[in-house]
Amino acid sequence: MILSLPPEIEKFIGDQIKEGRFSTPEALVEAAIKVWRDALDSGLDDETAAAINEAEAQADRGEGMDLETFRSHVSKRFVGKR
Repeated sequence: MILSLPPEIEKFIGDQIKEGRFSTPEALVEAAIKVWRDALDSGLDDETAAAINEAEAQADRGEGMDLETFRSHVSKRFVGKR
């Protein structure tokens, strides 16, 4: 199978390989399709699946927070100040 992809997708794939997340473009595509298939099979509605995909993309971009920061945030918000 031969695919034509937009330049920004090709760049993304190249960046993922350079960063060591995947060894080949085929490995990245296979992983992406597995995630997509699992989301479809899980019975999640489109909105929930999209939210999960966006959260994973944010984490890949380093926009998440470490576990201790998250725990502190949740504790202050829902349990009371620590």
